[in-house]
Amino acid sequence: MPSTIIEKILARAAGLESVRPDDVVTCEVDMTVIIDVQFGVTPFEDVVKVHNPDAVAIVMDHAVPAPTVRDAGHGVAARKFAAEHGVEKFFDVGRHGIVHQVIAEQGLAVPGSVVACTDSHTCAAGAVNSAARGLGPAEILQIVCTGKTWHRVPPTIKYELVGTKPDHINGKDIFLAIAGKYGDATDHAIEFGGPGLDTVPMSDRRTIATQGAEIGADFTVFPADEVCLEYMADTAPGAALHSQNADDDAQYADVRVINLDELEPMVAEPGTVINNADPVSSLATVGIHQAFIGSCANGQIADLEVAAQVMKGRRVAPGVRMIVTPASQQVYLEAVQRGYVATLIESGAVVTNSTCGACFGYHMGVLAPGEVCITASTRNFRGRMGSTEASVYMASPATVAASAVLGRIGSPQELSNEVPA
Repeated sequence: MPSTIIEKILARAAGLESVRPDDVVTCEVDMTVIIDVQFGVTPFEDVVKVHNPDAVAIVMDHAVPAPTVRDAGHGVAARKFAAEHGVEKFFDVGRHGIVHQVIAEQGLAVPGSVVACTDSHTCAAGAVNSAARGLGPAEILQIVCTGKTWHRVPPTIKYELVGTKPDHINGKDIFLAIAGKYGDATDHAIEFGGPGLDTVPMSDRRTIATQGAEIGADFTVFPADEVCLEYMADTAPGAALHSQNADDDAQYADVRVINLDELEPMVAEPGTVINNADPVSSLATVGIHQAFIGSCANGQIADLEVAAQVMKGRRVAPGVRMIVTPASQQVYLEAVQRGYVATLIESGAVVTNSTCGACFGYHMGVLAPGEVCITASTRNFRGRMGSTEASVYMASPATVAASAVLGRIGSPQELSNEVPA
């Protein structure tokens, strides 16, 4: 029976020949990832036996290093659980990173796998052809104990990419163009394909997949094409892959064409990304107080490279704070070795340790009432990055870096005629 990518992945995990939209299936979970803050809400101390310790990972990410005594207690609980149950995939402080970056760079998600984690941006792993979704703490607890979960098979919306992605367009711009035009995708899977996909690198695919949660998609999945398989050969050499690609005659709820040649830098206005994104040029009068680059969506080495290129020889505008958070210790180290961190600091930016901190308004860059921030992170709803009276705009790392220099929302193209100092 012709099937979409998500139908094939869930069918394999359920041990079925095929599945159809609205089927409810019980699936084997290939990897379950627990984050630090879950140890504050889930009674892991009551777990008698972990179903398969090799299929469980623990990542310290949201509050790292611990900014409060309560957070420090979560770390103690995480270390105790890992030691008692033989969980070897434990990424403690020093080996840590934002969970979805760690999943990617450590090869914890592979093509055709099912991945579970409490964090809502677990859909990021869909970039490597995985069925990954954020689930509730109680569900994660039972998966740790049983190795299984259930999923409703969603209908799929397919985005056919045509043309060639321009160098100045980021995965964030592609996502915002989709969110701005097509809006909500609740109770659906999103699948990407088309001849233009070959020009979209893994870093941009990961940004797009991560952001799928913001339009309500159950899953965001990419094919196991050459880009994906080359990435997996580098990050997880020798791993068993279960690549799943859609059949040519698969049935979709809708097929939408995105011409990459026609895209321009985009910005989502405060509140939501759904039907709320505009070209950068339409917001050029909006002044800012803070510019943030980081998170599981845009804290990758490619994002820091772009930020450093924009900032090199330039300075952060007076009255603006620029905060950059690498997505993992591994990314941070590589950024130091390549000179990106030095460039950013010389420009007046603050480069923090890897953490979810500023993205969810907890530490490392909380906004005050009345402040305006432009962010290359995951969310822009009211109160997300601090005060409910602050305004958060969302854009690509290049746009955020340019805005930090200009002191207002703007694009790198506006800086192109300037001679860096």
